[in-house]
Amino acid sequence: MTSTPLKSQFLLLSLVLFLLTAYISCFDNERKNEQANHKKTILSKEAQTTTKNFKGKHVPVLCYHAIRDINKNDSANQKTYSVSPASFSSQIKALADNGYTSITPDELKDFYTKHHPLPEKPILITFDDGRKEQYSIGARILERHHFKGVFFIMTVTLDKKHYMNQSEIKALSDRGHIIGCHTWDHNKVTEYDKKDWQIQLAKPKTLLENITHRPVTCFAYPYGVWNFATADSVKNYGFTTAFIVFGKADSTLPLYTLQRIVVKNSGTSKYFLIIIEKSVNDN
Repeated sequence: MTSTPLKSQFLLLSLVLFLLTAYISCFDNERKNEQANHKKTILSKEAQTTTKNFKGKHVPVLCYHAIRDINKNDSANQKTYSVSPASFSSQIKALADNGYTSITPDELKDFYTKHHPLPEKPILITFDDGRKEQYSIGARILERHHFKGVFFIMTVTLDKKHYMNQSEIKALSDRGHIIGCHTWDHNKVTEYDKKDWQIQLAKPKTLLENITHRPVTCFAYPYGVWNFATADSVKNYGFTTAFIVFGKADSTLPLYTLQRIVVKNSGTSKYFLIIIEKSVNDN
């Protein structure tokens, strides 16, 4: 006689567990669907039409940091992100000798979204952080070969020792180079809260536009770190292109995850050109 209540309790408990499992499964599916929908909705109509176009011509994008002589006591990180002036000069000459033509981020965007034509061998040449030698050495060598560069500035360093001042940034812009934003102080965008976006994106963008008297529409993620929510914010703050380092462009956010090649000091000019050609053929 006592087994009947126990059996009823067991059946009731089984039913509760079944309903709870079904609820959790339903909630999990809803969460996944929400993420998928968010991934789609953060794309502007223009960016959505771009995805299929990226399956065509791939444009290599170079990324430079320090242009300085390298010594044996430098850390591994310093060596990775440094190219000697001599190597930089030979690399840019190799590009010119092999028929490359520099383009701007806006020209790349218009190629993918509006089918505007590009030169036969287009290339973007970008610089991160706004170091002084990018102006005094990098821009001078580029101009010798009729190239233009894209300089991503973190505005906390403006007018500081070893970094460009406002007059130099204005001069670069006046000479046809592109000025882009690299946040205020180079913190990862994935760690921002609501107030950080004003400090890290809105104010630096406005400051650089006030210096150059031109729109600042391209952005480089510090450390190349991004996610879909931060890409959404970058787009909403008026940037039309955004660049990563390492990894491949995301197929649903091609204009906001533009892949770059971090250029190293090692290797000959021939090896440098092989790396560029490989990046084109791998995409």
